Amino acid sequence: MNNEPQAAVADDVARMPATQESTGVQTVTGQAHTPILELRDVSYAYTKGGKRVLQHISRSFLPGRVYAITGPSGSGKTTLLSLISGLTVPTEGQVLYQGKDLSKEDRYRYRSHDIGVIFQSFNLLPQLTVAENIMLSLGASGKRFDEPKRQIARRMLTQVHLPEDYANERILHLSGGEQQRVAIARALSYDPQIVVADEPTGNLDMGTQEDIMDIFCALAHDDGRCVIIVTHSPQVAQASDEVFELAPLRRTTRQRPSAVRSASAGSGVRSARQRPAAQ
Repeated sequence: MNNEPQAAVADDVARMPATQESTGVQTVTGQAHTPILELRDVSYAYTKGGKRVLQHISRSFLPGRVYAITGPSGSGKTTLLSLISGLTVPTEGQVLYQGKDLSKEDRYRYRSHDIGVIFQSFNLLPQLTVAENIMLSLGASGKRFDEPKRQIARRMLTQVHLPEDYANERILHLSGGEQQRVAIARALSYDPQIVVADEPTGNLDMGTQEDIMDIFCALAHDDGRCVIIVTHSPQVAQASDEVFELAPLRRTTRQRPSAVRSASAGSGVRSARQRPAAQ
């Protein structure tokens, strides 16, 4: 893998001011905000007693913010995304949604109601139309809606900067950037409070990357959702409100003191930066 983008992210983060140690409630611009999602001393190993991928990670995620998670291969980014998405539970520690431990809750309901996941490979069904792909998620959520599902699908398309008449297009006829927008629309269709994305701008041209990030920023800053993005892109990191860099547990690196301090007490996180929340 080319390490230049990751090095650029690391350099960018290292120059940014460190945040104060995280407590359960964060204070931004003089106001306290209750986290919608928390990681409390989270560790994870794929097998019992095996090597840990993540170790003692603590993080708070606020609504109305865009978070970028960066780090080299092997640092645990995908594992962390799986924990946040409720696809698996930590070996130790807790993942809390609205103060409730996900390991003790209905994680299927959490995944189908409260969090929208955008996969790196899109996971769209190419033989179906755009609207049909979005409507599948609406049906799987089990929620009741006040408007027809096809109408919701068309409305979602405008939110991701696609014309409504794309609803009848088949996925296999769309470009990569258009498919990414449909994947975002599908994740938003049942109105989740958290949106997570795995490398959402990979293999997209710069203009499309910027448009995708505009969509994510609007979801957070205008709609009040919590957006969490795993990325290798320096541009995505720069456009986010906070950046967390994960370091592989097997590797020890020397950092300047200002870069080592972070909002987490966890040893698996190298650095973080935080922008003031919009008033």
